[in-house]
Amino acid sequence: MRFRHRDGTVVHLAYCTNVHPAEDLAGVRDQLVRYAEPIREQLGVDRLGLGLWLAHDVATALDTNPADLARLRAELVARGLEVVTLNGFPYRHFHAPVVKHGVYTPDWSQPDRLVYTTVLARLLTGLMPDDAARGSISTLPLGWRSWWNDSRRDDAARQLAALADELADLEHRTGRTVRVGFEPEPGCVVESTDDAVRRLAGIDTFDTSRLGICLDACHLAVGFEDPQAALGRLAAAGLAVVKVQASCALHAPDPAAPGARDILGGFVEPRFLHQTRELAEPGPDNGFGGGSDVGSGSGSERRLHARDDLPDALYGQRALPARGPWRVHFHIPLHATPAGPVGSTRDVLDDVLANVFGGRHAVTDHVEVETYTWTVLPERDRPTDEKSLAAGIAAELDWTRRALARHGLVEVSS
Repeated sequence: MRFRHRDGTVVHLAYCTNVHPAEDLAGVRDQLVRYAEPIREQLGVDRLGLGLWLAHDVATALDTNPADLARLRAELVARGLEVVTLNGFPYRHFHAPVVKHGVYTPDWSQPDRLVYTTVLARLLTGLMPDDAARGSISTLPLGWRSWWNDSRRDDAARQLAALADELADLEHRTGRTVRVGFEPEPGCVVESTDDAVRRLAGIDTFDTSRLGICLDACHLAVGFEDPQAALGRLAAAGLAVVKVQASCALHAPDPAAPGARDILGGFVEPRFLHQTRELAEPGPDNGFGGGSDVGSGSGSERRLHARDDLPDALYGQRALPARGPWRVHFHIPLHATPAGPVGSTRDVLDDVLANVFGGRHAVTDHVEVETYTWTVLPERDRPTDEKSLAAGIAAELDWTRRALARHGLVEVSS
């Protein structure tokens, strides 16, 4: 789906296919038939964008067989689908029974991450429509914080320099521009936009013409960041927003309210990590640990009590005090509202979109709906079959298209 901003920018809207467990070419092609094309038809559009996830093995296979890549592009075109962005965060096995911290490996200190990302960039130049201005790839924010050290930092700096060189060479050879966006995420080396400014813009080898930020609205909300202030920080540091991921976090205004803990407990599941943050009063961490100060957007500082997973926040030996609101890194479908005294951060997402597109100039041209948690939602909210999953994703895209229209974008046909 495409939209036009008042400044003339063509804005691409896609949904991320990492919701589908496809790690070979047959699986990737199958999801086009079973999900992507039916979603396009439900939306009544002639072209649907995909934020394609190509796991390591299928990416490598496509990179070594240009004929297969050409056939995949032809099938996308035939089915009314287009790809201008790839999700390069998960490396492989994203739908294993337990993923948790495994999604952060390999990190940006390791050569395999550089190799994988440059392969994705080459593939994207072969998949993008001819009239697309540029492509984007989202990637992890360097690595998980507790594994990081000075040696890994230095290795990562060298790899980021090599990545920028590869992207420049690719553009020289193909005439196609691909940018890579590092996605701040709770618990990672780059957790917030403050971290992005300090840890990315501060790297001498960080080429801001080709490397930037993937701004995930769920992650921003979990950190209780103000969207306007966050975007201002990035702009002041010269960090481009390569892509916005339209996503919502789980929000408990009062985690001590009757029934709130039971509902939150329903979101505990074994596959993904669900980092949890509690907004605390400014001042000492009061012995709970794991806190960090983030800007509130109003000039004051706010402290967050932090736990790396929802079970730790609820039941661990150092459970969160539940004296302030909680936000949980659990991607809630954009159009849905959880039951009872919990909700989602849909208002934060709408604020992100307003600040990205409501001004005279579009801050980015790629928007990707990324709700990969459909199959691990509490059972009452979980899709029961392929048809209901496709309907849910279509509803998310419809919510997003209407939000973009509210903020001044005009949908355009092919």
